[in-house]
Amino acid sequence: MDDRGSGGSFVAVRRISQGFDRGNTCHSSSAEVVAGSAAWLGKGLSCVCAQRRDSDSRLSFDLTPAEEDCLQRLQSRIDVPYDTSLPEHQEALRALWDAAFPEEELHDLVSEQWKEMGWQGKDPSTDFRGGGYISLENLLYFAKNFPGQMKGTAIYSLAIELLSYFPGKRKCKCSFIIQKSFQVLLRKQEGDRAMWEYPFAVAGVNITFMLIQMLDLEAVKPRTLVGATFLKFLAEKDYAFDLLYCITFKLMDQQWLEMRASYMDFNAVMKSTRRRLEEELMHEDITKLEDLPSYNLLIR
Repeated sequence: MDDRGSGGSFVAVRRISQGFDRGNTCHSSSAEVVAGSAAWLGKGLSCVCAQRRDSDSRLSFDLTPAEEDCLQRLQSRIDVPYDTSLPEHQEALRALWDAAFPEEELHDLVSEQWKEMGWQGKDPSTDFRGGGYISLENLLYFAKNFPGQMKGTAIYSLAIELLSYFPGKRKCKCSFIIQKSFQVLLRKQEGDRAMWEYPFAVAGVNITFMLIQMLDLEAVKPRTLVGATFLKFLAEKDYAFDLLYCITFKLMDQQWLEMRASYMDFNAVMKSTRRRLEEELMHEDITKLEDLPSYNLLIR
């Protein structure tokens, strides 16, 4: 989370095309997220960051050995910057394109085609400076695990045929297959959309960074109750951060639609998303991430 600088303002996007300017002037309570001018995230993306209340800095939660190990492994992921020279990172970026647009061949890793996904320009690597490689991993996890609408495809037809043998399961299974997915968000296929929409990809980087801040994942020990709660989930499932990312992305889009937001409302939407997510994580009935009410946004 380096390269912090100043300057920048919002740049409107029409549907899936351009993005926001970024900067580093961020002020909020632990329950708020604001966007500033985050040059350190790369030109065009809004900074979404948070500061703890003074009282929070005095809190500390002891970890079990398993929780400590999981936190350290997640922190190791967070510390990895996106490196254009690494074949593994190049392959991951290509895999993201293939998952997003399987019908369209990517000409090059630096291409105007990336704007279709909501990156700032023709080189997505410039947008990873704030979120690092983990923000690409998050997007790829979302694309692979909640892939997209398959209606009208051979896979969809086969699924419908198979489900015909299980009448009681057809509705829930079919809905899991065709709705609430990466593709629905990428292509903005759901709801009454604004004329000027948030850019999908850079919003995804914003969400990664917001979660890191909200959960206090760069601290040696969690200093907030919500952070300590999350580590219990992480100790049970090593992909908990990636799953929470998917849930948060869907929740953010729901908030966007409910607020009838446009690009100037992105900050307010992120604040609302964070408040809602913190409330759900702290609910006494939540024993795993799949219990979160917003998890249903992914599968209903």
